[in-house]
Amino acid sequence: MRIAESELIINADGSAFHIHLRPEELADNVILVGDPGRVDMVAEFFDTKEFRHASREFVSVTGTYKGKRITVLSTGIGTDNIDIVMTELDALANVDFQTREPKKEHRRLTILRIGTCGAIQPDIPLGSFVFSEISIGTDGLLNWYENREKIALAGYEEAFKAHVGWNKYLTSPYFVHASEKLCKIFEDSTVRGMTISAPGFYGPQGRVIRLGLAIPDMISKFESFRYDGRKITNFEMEGSALAGLAGQLGHDAATVCCVIANRHLGSSNTDYKPRVRALVELALDKLSQN
Repeated sequence: MRIAESELIINADGSAFHIHLRPEELADNVILVGDPGRVDMVAEFFDTKEFRHASREFVSVTGTYKGKRITVLSTGIGTDNIDIVMTELDALANVDFQTREPKKEHRRLTILRIGTCGAIQPDIPLGSFVFSEISIGTDGLLNWYENREKIALAGYEEAFKAHVGWNKYLTSPYFVHASEKLCKIFEDSTVRGMTISAPGFYGPQGRVIRLGLAIPDMISKFESFRYDGRKITNFEMEGSALAGLAGQLGHDAATVCCVIANRHLGSSNTDYKPRVRALVELALDKLSQN
C-alpha cells in the first residue's frame, strides 16, 4: 500500500515533515523532552554527536552515550504534539521513504519521555522521580484511532469514571500501560506511578484562576481513587498519548518525570533543574545498559 504524499509529507531533503529527521539519522533508542532547550542539556552527556536539527519546537540531536546510539528530540507541550512526533518517528522506522510503502520487517524503537510533573499524593516529595507505569489520558487522542480497546485497561476506565462522576461533556478517559521492558529497567530507581495526562495546565489539572471547573472537586476525587492496589500519583501532559500510540504501533515507550510541585501540599520548587539533570543522567545510564 503506497501512502499518499498528502498523508505522509516528506521534505525535499528526505526528512519527516515536522521533526526534520531522515530515516538514517534515527537511533533505536529515543529520549523525548518537552522543552527544546533541554535537548542540548541531554546532548551534553553524549560522547559523540552526529548533527543538530531545529524546526519550531522540534529540536533533535543523535549521538552516542557509553557506546549506545541515542536520539534526543523535543516535542513541545501537549498530547497533540505527541501525535505528530510518534507518527513521524514510526514512519521513519517502518516506512520506506523512497517507495512510500510500509516495510516488511518491523523496527521496534525504545522511547523514553523525560519531563516534570506535579504530585497529587502527600507522600511524594519534591524532587522524586515518578515512572508512569499506567497513564490516564483525559485528552481523548487515543480515541481517534481504531482498536484502542486492545490496549486500554477497561476495568480502570469504568471504575475511574464512576468514582469521579465523569462529566458528560468531557472526552472519555483511557488507561494504558507503559512498556514492561522499561518498567523493569526503572523499577529500582523511581516511584511507581499512575499518571494523569491533562490536555491543559490550568482547568484540566484542577487549577482555578477565573473560570470554575466542570468537576469542582476534581483533585480530591483523583487523589482518593483506588483500583487494583494503585492510586493516582501525579499530573503531566504527554505520557498517555506516548504510551497509547507506542502500544498500538509496536514500540517500547514510557514516561518518567521529576516532581516539581505537590498539589496536595500546595508546595513547589522552581529551582528544579539540578534534579532534572540527575534524572537525565540516570535515564541515559539505564538505556545504555539495556
